[in-house]
Amino acid sequence: MNYNEVVKISDSILIPIVNVLYELEGYETTQIKPHEGGRNLVYTFEKKSTDALILRIAFIKDRTREDFLGEVEYIRYLFEHGASVSDVVNSTKGNLLEEITYKGHTYYICLFKKAKGKRFVENNYRYREGVPLTEYFYNCGKTLGKMHKVSKGYAPKQPRYSFLDKINADLIDELIPDSLPLLKEKLKGLLQTLEGLDKDRETYGMIHFDYNDGNYSIDFDTGQITIYDFDNSCFGWYMFDLASVWGNGFGWCRHHPDADKRIERMDNYFEIVLDGYRSETQVDDSMLDKLPLFIQANLMENILALFEIMRDNGEELECDEELSYLIKCMEDDIPYFGFFDEIYSVEEPFEYEVRKI
Repeated sequence: MNYNEVVKISDSILIPIVNVLYELEGYETTQIKPHEGGRNLVYTFEKKSTDALILRIAFIKDRTREDFLGEVEYIRYLFEHGASVSDVVNSTKGNLLEEITYKGHTYYICLFKKAKGKRFVENNYRYREGVPLTEYFYNCGKTLGKMHKVSKGYAPKQPRYSFLDKINADLIDELIPDSLPLLKEKLKGLLQTLEGLDKDRETYGMIHFDYNDGNYSIDFDTGQITIYDFDNSCFGWYMFDLASVWGNGFGWCRHHPDADKRIERMDNYFEIVLDGYRSETQVDDSMLDKLPLFIQANLMENILALFEIMRDNGEELECDEELSYLIKCMEDDIPYFGFFDEIYSVEEPFEYEVRKI
């Protein structure tokens, strides 16, 4: 079943049922344009003098009912324990998750409160007038730190899968063609290193797995950040999320031609992020020393995600400039996404000569 077919079914069948399940009559409904690789239909529900809501309809059979229950249970726990997340809305039946079956196909339904504010891109990457950008860096770390602090006390009723369930040797063999043997070798070697890491309560627990400015909103009146889109959340190392935040800093210095200046600015940025993070929870120096390793883990996830999109879309496998760059960094053990290496070009950031598969 393709995306356009699901949209038609949603408009004629699913939305009317959802209106009853959540008492949404009178709300204005707008579909949100999906991003590349998106796995859901998403709608906003808006009504005058009422908080806006976000409806997610999952239709691809890549996740189980238990996966969804594990996700929404985690979100509700975070919200109830003070993390700044968009809460799940119960249906009239009292459920966090609803299922609608139509012509033998099951659709999983979740409704969320819409986060206050806007995504950074919707504000043209302008921060609060008269307030230094360092406040945003600090709050970005603080919000993540609070989420991780709450996660350290989380004991799920419905367990969610782990990082190593999500990314493993079988997936690498499935997605990476045999024409890229060195890439396969490097990815599997990285996995083996990760498998050998400790998984104690202070270093390992439920993580967002996709913490970036596309998955949270900023209240530009107060600076508060509210996280959403826990579609990929799983059990993993907290450092993976922190490494993602490190990568979020690229945009603030990606066009500076001096690599030493890029290093200095990234160090300053991440130090402020860590100050915010540590205001909520601690991170051992021994784990911070592994930041380059977890940046490589983020690189691995990016590579696999691009191959997965090609597979799921039925596209012919090809390496464009972006994927070629990522593969070069992985195969040649270039750390920090090559951001401080001679491979990096200010004129064509994160691009490399196209290679054949």
